[in-house]
Amino acid sequence: MAYQLPSLNGLRAFEATARHLSFKQAGAELFVTPGAISQQVKALEEELGVPLFRRFSRKIELTEAGRLFLPPVQRAFQNISEATTNLEKRDKSGVLNISLPPAFAIKWITPRISSFQALYPDIEAHIHASNQLVDFDRQNIDLAIRWGFGKYPGLRSEHLLSVSFFPVCSPRLKEGPKPLEKPSDLAHHTLLHNELRKEWPLWIKALNLSDVVDGSKGPSFSNDGLVLMAAIEGQGVALGENLLVEKDLRTGLLVKLFDISFPTNVAYYIVCPEERWDQPKIKFFREWVTAEAKKTERVVEDEIRDYSLQDLIGAAGYTGKK
Repeated sequence: MAYQLPSLNGLRAFEATARHLSFKQAGAELFVTPGAISQQVKALEEELGVPLFRRFSRKIELTEAGRLFLPPVQRAFQNISEATTNLEKRDKSGVLNISLPPAFAIKWITPRISSFQALYPDIEAHIHASNQLVDFDRQNIDLAIRWGFGKYPGLRSEHLLSVSFFPVCSPRLKEGPKPLEKPSDLAHHTLLHNELRKEWPLWIKALNLSDVVDGSKGPSFSNDGLVLMAAIEGQGVALGENLLVEKDLRTGLLVKLFDISFPTNVAYYIVCPEERWDQPKIKFFREWVTAEAKKTERVVEDEIRDYSLQDLIGAAGYTGKK
């Protein structure tokens, strides 16, 4: 439907002038000169074909047409103002749907999400834990955090956190009947695997332990959260992701073995459609989670010593059979 509308600037000048009955005060409100306001009102009157004001030497008055025209103009401006406020409020409040890998959601986001809610109480963060890539258009997801290489066609991604792996187990397993003092001691223990990734064979091969330790054997789990739970329960040794074991190491549920880390070129990325990237709710969460990531990186550097695997091989003189 096509609308026959007069000049918006003319309407604004008319409405302000009608409230103040002064070109000077209307100009001050709209940050233009009284002369500019007078010209805009005159142009509107010409466009409408009727006078809206009677002009006297020291004052102005609304004509009958002006008095009839003013209320609907003010209602229209009020409706536009309310619609604008509601639109801005919607973008800055309401539900924010976030898709995350399950273990990352449980181990990293969940302990921190209350601080986001405290900063933005009008935003309800809904966490969707899944390893599946999401269809942003069909699944009502606002943004995702994904573990990978950061290449997601048609989407914008931003690096969040780097990843490394190192062996972890329960303290009682480490100090048990078959102590874990050196990498070759893994031959006497169960290796716990994430079924989506196969880091153990790579880690064993890098240390030249393939003829001592079978890195392919051991139970597999669908995500790192289950792998780490099994490790905490003393079921075996896991390759723990630095970000996911941070709290378990601090609280003593897990211990790090051998001071050897397995660096990777994968990381966690914030992922979102380009056109939504700067929407207020999404921007608020991005800024918050990035700040939290920086805190985590400092903690990892200070409390969990991550050695380069190749450096440790040389420094410790590992030859494979120990």
